[in-house]
Amino acid sequence: MRNIEEVRAKLPLRYPYLMIDRVLEESPDHVVAIKNVTINEPFFQGHFPEPLEAVMPGTLMVEAMAQATGFLVEGRMSGYLVGADKVRIRRKVIPGDQLRIEVRRLRERRGLLQAECEASVDGEVAASATISLFITEAP
Repeated sequence: MRNIEEVRAKLPLRYPYLMIDRVLEESPDHVVAIKNVTINEPFFQGHFPEPLEAVMPGTLMVEAMAQATGFLVEGRMSGYLVGADKVRIRRKVIPGDQLRIEVRRLRERRGLLQAECEASVDGEVAASATISLFITEAP
């Protein structure tokens, strides 16, 4: 398990763009990560603000899945998002939800890592995608 400080040590992203709060499980082929969604997220100010319901943008759910996929990248290497295929948004994610992101390595060759990702809330799938990262030396 990785806490937020260990997450920050692995990912080069910071507020307001860091989408992973904790990694619960991590192996060479599988990652489970958590994103706690709060009303304090800056995107809620403009994405369906009151009187409409605050909803997490689907693009940020995809970004959260890409960041979780980054934990499959080993050592001093870094991954850059180069593709998101078969993206499906199936459920609204609102303040108070906890997004559980599960990542499973599909393949890696010639510097391209592909993973199957699923983000869920309370066991209900909110989003899914096949994420592709280009692997390179970390800066």
